[in-house]
Amino acid sequence: MFFDENLLLYNETAKALYEKVRNLPIVDYHCHLGAGKIARNDPFSDIGELWLSGDHYKWRAMRMNGVEEFYITGGADYHEKFLKYAEIMPNLIGNPLYYWTHLELRQIFGIGIPLNKESAEEIYQAANEKLRDLSVQSLLQAFRVEFIATTDDPADGLLDHGQYGDIRVTPTFRPDKLFAFEEEYIQKLGEASGIEIQTLDDLMNALTQRLDFFVEKGCRMADHGMDRFPSAYADREQAESLFLSRAKLSRDEKEMLTGYLLLWLNKEYAKRNITAQFHIAVTRNVNPATFKLCGADSGFDVISEPPSVENLLGFFRRIDDAERPETVLYTLNDANLTSLACISGAFRKVRMGAAWWFNDTVEGIRRNLKIISEYASLGNNLGMLTDSRSFSSYCRFDFFRRILCDYVGDLVEKGEYDRINAQALVENICYYNAKRMIES
Repeated sequence: MFFDENLLLYNETAKALYEKVRNLPIVDYHCHLGAGKIARNDPFSDIGELWLSGDHYKWRAMRMNGVEEFYITGGADYHEKFLKYAEIMPNLIGNPLYYWTHLELRQIFGIGIPLNKESAEEIYQAANEKLRDLSVQSLLQAFRVEFIATTDDPADGLLDHGQYGDIRVTPTFRPDKLFAFEEEYIQKLGEASGIEIQTLDDLMNALTQRLDFFVEKGCRMADHGMDRFPSAYADREQAESLFLSRAKLSRDEKEMLTGYLLLWLNKEYAKRNITAQFHIAVTRNVNPATFKLCGADSGFDVISEPPSVENLLGFFRRIDDAERPETVLYTLNDANLTSLACISGAFRKVRMGAAWWFNDTVEGIRRNLKIISEYASLGNNLGMLTDSRSFSSYCRFDFFRRILCDYVGDLVEKGEYDRINAQALVENICYYNAKRMIES
């Protein structure tokens, strides 16, 4: 049967384990949702807007299938955009979008038929009828979401983070823009902190002020998106000189200054019990013409070279275990995932994260679980996150939970893992490990 209750569950143990975790609450410790929409409890008027207003996964798939940009990020209305998305759906066999789309239709709207050109109008009307009774907070409650960590720049005002019923919305400290060392951003950071930034000390004082402000707003996570780790690090004297010369730094000099500040920030995270996340091996905005047309986060980022293990080791060697924050690694290129997983056994407080972005597929998640199991420790894995800009994307937790239960259930069925511990293992990965992290 199409997308029935046993989707991706291929043995009896998997089905039994899934029943234990399917209704657990959700801790979404990394996403790109708008806190303002949660605070305002915005309504949903149109499934086209819900699905296609900011979802670069869908935009990318539409481009691959020849849909004109007018129906993607252009001026077409959301009805037209939805119909174009529906047309390409049969082409996406095996793609996670095919799973997520139909899980969302079933779990949010109670619609159990395949989306395609013929069914599009019927589904559009039925979904919009259901949306009349939904708002952002009611949808989050339906998914049992209890914690959301948004992604926020150090200069952001954080006006909308807080507690909304049973849902706690907290900021994540993401200073990626800092490392371009552009004067306009330095001034913006200074204004946000109330500190005129001229020297390296000024910058570090401003960042400290913002970190403390983030913590006051409930921040438990930091995040760095980067193509690779630095290969060189400035000492204090060099960093001071480089920052004073920031307007004319070479690429290598920027890398050295970035390395100094990255080490310092991570030690500051540890002092505040903030978990550091690193998203690596991505090249962004590779199509200049379409980037100019559509802007960032529009579907033009790609997998880059595997992360350098030596560079990563160089970073971890420079921070003592006692000074290191809890650290989660995500790689967009999993070609050397085994090497990265091994690092978690060499340095304390380091673990591999979920299969990220392009790897968030059925086989990508299975591969991630298998490698972490074999080369690291699956039992302390933090499980799923949305990494999404769409409020309907919480079906991804169900997607992950099914694959996890099937992976563990298969080992139990083969006699390679005991049934007694299987339930606790999947419950911890699906919920309790992340909950303990944010509450510690």
